[in-house]
Amino acid sequence: MAEPSRGSPWLSIIGLGEEGIAGLSPAAAERLSAARLVFGGTRHLALARPLLRGKAHPWPSPFSIAPVLAARGQPVAVLASGDPMLHGVGATLLRAVPPAEALVLPAPSAFSLAAAHLGWPLAEATTLSLHARPQEALRPHLHPGARLLVLTSDATSPAAIAALLTADGFGESLVTVLEALGGPQERIRRTTAEGFALPDIHPLNLLALEIAAGPSSRPISRTPGLPDAAFEHDGQITKREIRAVTLSALAPLRGELLWDIGAGAGSIAIEWMLADPSLCAIALEPRPDRAARIRRNALALGVPALRIVEGTAPTALADLPPPDAIFLGGGATDPGVMEAVLAALPSGGRLVANAITLETEALLLTRHAALGGELLRLAVSRAAPVGGMTGWRPAMPVTQWSWRKP
Repeated sequence: MAEPSRGSPWLSIIGLGEEGIAGLSPAAAERLSAARLVFGGTRHLALARPLLRGKAHPWPSPFSIAPVLAARGQPVAVLASGDPMLHGVGATLLRAVPPAEALVLPAPSAFSLAAAHLGWPLAEATTLSLHARPQEALRPHLHPGARLLVLTSDATSPAAIAALLTADGFGESLVTVLEALGGPQERIRRTTAEGFALPDIHPLNLLALEIAAGPSSRPISRTPGLPDAAFEHDGQITKREIRAVTLSALAPLRGELLWDIGAGAGSIAIEWMLADPSLCAIALEPRPDRAARIRRNALALGVPALRIVEGTAPTALADLPPPDAIFLGGGATDPGVMEAVLAALPSGGRLVANAITLETEALLLTRHAALGGELLRLAVSRAAPVGGMTGWRPAMPVTQWSWRKP
């Protein structure tokens, strides 16, 4: 492989708008013309054709940046929509190429163009990309009064998103479809989610959503402890109050991965991911019916990226990526499980284990005596009818051991 140039960066990552080369800065136009190889989508290459002097290479299918990396050291240009570092190929490339070897020349992003048209302060809107992603990921952002700017996949996406809003009780939300922004086919139309019937939508579109909640809507709170009824379950679920305490003990931090072992309904893994979009989780569940239920819960509560593994600990843990935190909700007394869990945690990783049986409680007491950490006894009572009056009905107490690996 050729060595990178010691002078000017060999890789130019150039943002292109729908107006084509007319919107390029002189520096971007110069770098594009000087490139020996130019990579981009078919549409981008067509827009830039008048300036191309090098060989044009459409992205391979399936998409890969390998051809760009193979040309390292040569003058290479990569074309992207708008700002390449905002949901674009620039971010992908610069995970593989040192920033000193690349020059990024952005154009206004679709979000910036939309905010300018709408008069929305961009810092006060939530920006999302649902391009090639499940539309259910929108659900955690559906709060009354929210303003969302949403990149979509194609011409069918706006109607599908409007249908989701309507089905979830947000049918009165205003939906603005901004099509082919910045180009000769630019068009902006507005309707409501429940009244959505716009024809002939351009495949390059962005939605501006102004969320209005109807009587049947159930916005998803980001605070741990959703009602148990928010989850489909067969009784195998960490109850609301215990769940809130458990997530507090797990203490999620940005970008971390959780293993939820013996996931049941998946409530711990789902609420972990709801805490921040950067968080990831793997739910391990041996029963296929419960694994299917976790999938449905993850979609319903807006975390479709939850990874579900059907298997039994400790065997199924062997090939998983290393966790930052582990919740042990079931199977703690099975042979080898506790040993595998403790070994899998990195230094500083957190373990939280809950017990409702005496056998599991005895195990946690033993581990606490040997390793330290914190023990809690959690007991919750709920008001319930007693004859013609009301009394306290206690739930089964939970013993919780939380431990941070030195």
